[in-house]
Amino acid sequence: MAYLYIKSLHIIFVVSWFAGLFYMPRLLVYHTEANARPDAERAILFQQFIKMEGLLFRAIMVPAMWLTLLTGTAMLYLMPDWLSQGWMHIKLTFVLGLVGYHLYTRRLLYEVKAGRFRFSSFQLRLWNEVATVFLFAIVFLVILKSTVQWLWGVGGLVLFAVIIMSAVRIARNRREKKQN
Repeated sequence: MAYLYIKSLHIIFVVSWFAGLFYMPRLLVYHTEANARPDAERAILFQQFIKMEGLLFRAIMVPAMWLTLLTGTAMLYLMPDWLSQGWMHIKLTFVLGLVGYHLYTRRLLYEVKAGRFRFSSFQLRLWNEVATVFLFAIVFLVILKSTVQWLWGVGGLVLFAVIIMSAVRIARNRREKKQN
């Protein structure tokens, strides 16, 4: 019974973490686009975005990440046989990649806070979709757990990533046409 409570908490924390992982790059997109505003407006927006980004990172993303990792570890403790299964090794590799994504997003946040905008809003929109790819990969691995199904899942994941990247590019082109 303890396992089900921990699993429920794990799912809640994963959802919270991903909410932050999806929203932070979007805020960075808006923050970057605010640089095109007149000076007075840009200064106000800069301070507001710094406040929102910092609060999102410190109050939601960091605690949710740690609680996700803690409850995930607790589930592995209660189900140690999973550590001998290939799908779990792949899943843990993706989770490690997700932590790397989280930490790199933090780096982007600190750069923007320091006034360094090295990525365009389009590049940040693409970065925003990386979390979606991680989400799909992890969920399909947990549900399917099969090597053959995993191979089909990877193929689908690659196709999904191409579709998302194409959709972002199409949306950008439409936005640019409306502005001209």
